[in-house]
Amino acid sequence: MNQPLIELKDVHKHFGDNRVLEGVNLSISSGQITTIIGKSGAGNSVLLKHIIGLVRQDRGQIKFKGKSVADMTAVERQDLKSKFSYMFQGAALFDSMTVFENIALPLKEKTGMSHSAIADKVHKKMSQLDLRNIDDEYPSQLSGGMRKRVALARALVTDPEIVLFDEPTTGLDPIRKNVVHSMILDYQNKFGFTGVIVSHEIPDVFFISQRVAMLENGKILFEGSPGEIQRTDDPLIQNFIQGMESGRDELTGLASQITGAKRLRMEMARLRNDRIAFSLILLTVENLDEINRKLGHKAGQTAIKNFATQLNERIRITDTCSRYGLNKILLVLSNTDIARARRFCDKLSHEIQNFEILNIMPDPDFCLSVSAGIVQADRGSQIEQILAQAEVGREQLYEFQLCR
Repeated sequence: MNQPLIELKDVHKHFGDNRVLEGVNLSISSGQITTIIGKSGAGNSVLLKHIIGLVRQDRGQIKFKGKSVADMTAVERQDLKSKFSYMFQGAALFDSMTVFENIALPLKEKTGMSHSAIADKVHKKMSQLDLRNIDDEYPSQLSGGMRKRVALARALVTDPEIVLFDEPTTGLDPIRKNVVHSMILDYQNKFGFTGVIVSHEIPDVFFISQRVAMLENGKILFEGSPGEIQRTDDPLIQNFIQGMESGRDELTGLASQITGAKRLRMEMARLRNDRIAFSLILLTVENLDEINRKLGHKAGQTAIKNFATQLNERIRITDTCSRYGLNKILLVLSNTDIARARRFCDKLSHEIQNFEILNIMPDPDFCLSVSAGIVQADRGSQIEQILAQAEVGREQLYEFQLCR
């Protein structure tokens, strides 16, 4: 097993009689996004502040690349501090500073770069995050989503190795919330930083995370992949997740991921007990990255929302259409064999071929590419196998080109 980038071992923290952390053990791997979930007031943000060094533990160890921070020299600690960046809850931009000044602040504080070098780096990062031509505007002049993007640019301008996000989508509407999640994943893929997120946005944050840790009663109750935490039979974890998730996905209006999973298990039971066939269709927006790059992340999330609306209007009342991932939608078609499922895809492709999904288009040749993986369930298969078949098979089947 690879050595964790950051490791917390038996970390305790008390504030008077308030025992916030009671022996936290957590491993954070390099180059991944790890999300910490838990009840409000459970100590998630306190844990995040321990990782960055804003709060010091009463007991236990925090290690970076295997070395205890407590054993580091002053120079080593300063070098470690320079590897971190922090995106605060609510963006925390300085209202008296312009956008340019807010983004440039970490470079002025942490480096000896010249003014021209700082300006070049700030403008490069602004360009990468679609923040062109707003240097002299103030935070009060920006939308909530734009402020989040400026805060993200400020967090990334020093090219940090680790970025910590404390409730990055608080107060945002469903589209902007998904925009921020999409940006975090997109830029993490682009820049390669290690991300640690504290969030209550379940299951949305699972779509962008490789690892999830749940903090409960001052300890890490669970640590694993998003799929593993959703499949666990621990009633405490299931009650928490289901209590945080509504039956409908906020962005698309489709059934939530958990609702879709329940329906899938129900159909599997009907197949095994009563031999009633059903099929899956996994629809994937294949060129979401291209949409984000050419039109911006808001256009990408709007495309998914509009496509989901058209899709939901075309299914039967006995079918279930649910959000499955950041760019994925899962259809469970009851009493349907694979031939009928393919006919559904043919009809869907024909009916929405010219529908204005993106609202705006940069040129007539730009398309929204959606692939479909179709599988008829088999009585002897496990649900994970069926989903994997749909994932692999999508490249071989349908592709909807939704163009102007």
